[in-house]
Amino acid sequence: MTDPTAGPDDAVPAAPAPRRRLTAVLLAVIAIGLLAAGGGLAVALGIGRTDTPTADSVDAGFSRDMSRHHLQAVEMANLVLARTQDAEVRQLAFDISATQTNQVGRMQGWLALWGLPLSGRDVMSWMGGDAHAMHGMPDAAAAADGAVMPGMATETELAELRSLSGTELDVRFLQLMTRHHQGGLEMAQYGQAHATLAAVRTLARSIAETQTAETTTMETMLRARGGTPLPAP
Repeated sequence: MTDPTAGPDDAVPAAPAPRRRLTAVLLAVIAIGLLAAGGGLAVALGIGRTDTPTADSVDAGFSRDMSRHHLQAVEMANLVLARTQDAEVRQLAFDISATQTNQVGRMQGWLALWGLPLSGRDVMSWMGGDAHAMHGMPDAAAAADGAVMPGMATETELAELRSLSGTELDVRFLQLMTRHHQGGLEMAQYGQAHATLAAVRTLARSIAETQTAETTTMETMLRARGGTPLPAP
């Protein structure tokens, strides 16, 4: 358990510049490997051998938008992983970073195999209807500040997270990540129900189940550290 009296001076020192550069290189290598693995797994499962998903399909839209949603979670998790003094929070951050980096590699590998771009098109338009009228969509101000999909943190919130240390850092991370998981749930459930390819439906189901379980865990951890959840998106 983190010392609740810990302040900014008690934060773990930032890694030296050479170490940070090495970490960045390693993450890049891992990302490339996962991208290749995603494509290889897709071939093994038969993805791309029959009808290739189009850019506006549920399969492509889910892979594209969930990747973007996941990447922000990885960013937050890596930030906290390097700075928290709380062993339980560190383990959670590691699990989220590792799991979602792997999933991003798979989804972007599929997009590459299908010959589709990794970004573009209106977010969540593949879910049908007016995406911006859907439950939990950020308002215009939040979207302009980087929160383009339900549950995503704004750039202002990310800057605040970077400024914190000790228990304040842990609490804010748990608040933002809980809301982030809640925001991605509807997208995962829609992908599970409507994607054409079995591999995409399976991944969407896994994301929905894992993030629902992690949300319950994080809410418990948050209250144990004197915090309360943010309003659900």
